[in-house]
Amino acid sequence: MEKKRTPRHVAIIMDGNGRWAQARGLDRTEGHAEGARAVRDAVETAARIGIEYLTLYAFSNANWQRPRAEVEALMRLLVDFARRERAELRAQGIRTVVIGQLEELPTATRQAVEDLMAYTADGQQMTLSLALSYGGRQDIVEAARALAVRARAGLVLPEEIDVDFFHREMSTSRLPDVDLLIRTGGETRVSDFLLFEAAYAELCFLDLMWPDFRPATLVECVERYGAKERRFGRTSAQVQSASGRAFDPIDQGL
Repeated sequence: MEKKRTPRHVAIIMDGNGRWAQARGLDRTEGHAEGARAVRDAVETAARIGIEYLTLYAFSNANWQRPRAEVEALMRLLVDFARRERAELRAQGIRTVVIGQLEELPTATRQAVEDLMAYTADGQQMTLSLALSYGGRQDIVEAARALAVRARAGLVLPEEIDVDFFHREMSTSRLPDVDLLIRTGGETRVSDFLLFEAAYAELCFLDLMWPDFRPATLVECVERYGAKERRFGRTSAQVQSASGRAFDPIDQGL
């Protein structure tokens, strides 16, 4: 796959685990367990085809409202993933980071995830970001609150605050903007996921449930992305005449 046609940052809303299970007469938690296999496939495939950043919407801050048994099962699956996959992630050079409110997770889950991050910290091949207790609007609010505190203390001048400055206060500060956002489950909304970072993302909505996500599915989405003309506010003629010159919509004020 041509490097110039490969998105640098892919983000995935892994929707449909519960419905997949219910359609088969299974408990919803069994759908989440099966979805863990799809996670392994997505991570391995993303690294293999040259994606530099992969962000997975693992648990939103709204998911705390789900039935307690389901939340507890999800927390156990996170612990299992962190322990079972860490050796393979490290072997593949995949660094794991977290966006969201890690401190909100149960102690055992938080510790397992923190151990995973420390164990894979030297990875150079790809960055795997897990969105845990995450909400896009909340992340923006927290960044605004932090800047307000610094401004009140005289540490920040209003004129200093631009898009890059603001982004440095967010939990996603280590990640580039999203190029391709994929959602499974048949829904056509972004559900409070990376609202700031996905401003120029290509959106790919799939009817299949997350446990049915396969390596070929990700490759197909990336190929669809590669066929798109990324204009960032310019005309098609301007894009064609740019001759590969790098374009940053932030620098251009778009």
